[in-house]
Amino acid sequence: MYHFTPDPNQPKPELYRELAGSAAALVAGEPDPVANMANLAALIRQFVPRLNWAGFYRVVQDELVLGPFQGATACIRIPFGQGVCGTAAASGETLLVPDVHAFPGHIACDAASASELVVPVKRGGVVIAVIDLDSPDLARFDAEDARGIELLAAAISSAI
Repeated sequence: MYHFTPDPNQPKPELYRELAGSAAALVAGEPDPVANMANLAALIRQFVPRLNWAGFYRVVQDELVLGPFQGATACIRIPFGQGVCGTAAASGETLLVPDVHAFPGHIACDAASASELVVPVKRGGVVIAVIDLDSPDLARFDAEDARGIELLAAAISSAI
């Protein structure tokens, strides 16, 4: 059994380095991508404060399909280019949205979400999934959060 204890008072760069290291240790040697995403979603929820949803959408053909997550029930399929997740997947770029209600075409899976951070996970330069973080707080995420989750995405891309 694994036990990770994040320090809620540590600076964000340290928190995210610890998260990436813990994530790499958690998935080391486990070949099943679904099991890894499930544990990673729980780990993210444990490390990153003020989230109401944390999880993965997997690329399946030309759309995103819901993967393991922590939070309220969610949209199952998202076409590329739609909503925050679909836009991030289509562009291959991180999207940091301070107010989801102001994002054109936002897909409201959870009405409690106010801000969102979506980071593509790439393998060989190709988007294979996105990490989706939602918060009930407006402007919850900043550039440090984006860099931290990008670090995590790079650390776990071969395990999912």
